Amino acid sequence: MNKIGIVFHAKMPEARALAETLRAAAADQVAEVWMSEAWDEATGKKNVPGTDLLISIGGDGTVLRTARLVVPYEVPLLDINLGRLGFLTELRDGDKMLRRLPDVIAGNWHLEERAMLHVQVLASRDGPVLRGAQPYLHALNDLVVGRDALGRTILLSAFIDGILVAEYRADGIIAATATGSTAYSQSIGGPILHPEAKEMLLIPLAPHLGQTNPLVLPGTSVVDLALEPTHSAILSIDGESGIDLGAGHVVRVTMSPHVARFVRLPDSAGFYERVAVRLRWRRSFDAEAPHPTNDVSGRDAAP
Repeated sequence: MNKIGIVFHAKMPEARALAETLRAAAADQVAEVWMSEAWDEATGKKNVPGTDLLISIGGDGTVLRTARLVVPYEVPLLDINLGRLGFLTELRDGDKMLRRLPDVIAGNWHLEERAMLHVQVLASRDGPVLRGAQPYLHALNDLVVGRDALGRTILLSAFIDGILVAEYRADGIIAATATGSTAYSQSIGGPILHPEAKEMLLIPLAPHLGQTNPLVLPGTSVVDLALEPTHSAILSIDGESGIDLGAGHVVRVTMSPHVARFVRLPDSAGFYERVAVRLRWRRSFDAEAPHPTNDVSGRDAAP
């Protein structure tokens, strides 16, 4: 391992302090260590090529940004939780990370690959791409096409592989990955998928007098979410990136050709153990139960 990056949540003083400590410790063991605030995308994009490992320090929102940051290089990600939820993170103890650093640098871990969504905004179903041509827009958790004003619904047509499947008058619609199946999707009754599954979820938000069934779609699907000509909406990607949608705009969603690659250490808890603890499916819980390393995905707030 020759090059390590460290990305940290800028509004957490403890995240910056841990990042500085890790940089000093790693500098004795690898040729190059770079560091950046999670929301400094320009610095991150400049340094990502050639990086062998990227360490994320913060919460799940920091992880989501870091996963999008490395596209298209698919750099392995190791995540340390200092946030509230920590569904996506592998470690929550900075001291433990320092102790494990030599093993991590030696490559004593395995990778868990997570599917991502590729998103484009088109002027119409047959029209030009307005956003997401180059560079692509990507989501690790989900995207939401939602209303842009309180008290109003929007009218969306959902096409799957060119077939009009549903017309939703609703607050919006979610398209989610398996990773995102335990985020916003789960909170409105969507199914939970194994985190390495390649399927896509489509779930309407508060549909009015209409379909409420979530759909599980194969990873080869092409989904067009077409906004009616008299409506406007907002596109949110992983809880961020609010993009205004105008009359007749179409959000086209496919599975990305890229994946997020998460480092899992030898003593990581398995998915079913982690999800059972985090979602409190069991009657009793051991206070020392293994920390869930995500497979359920929350978000922390962006600065």
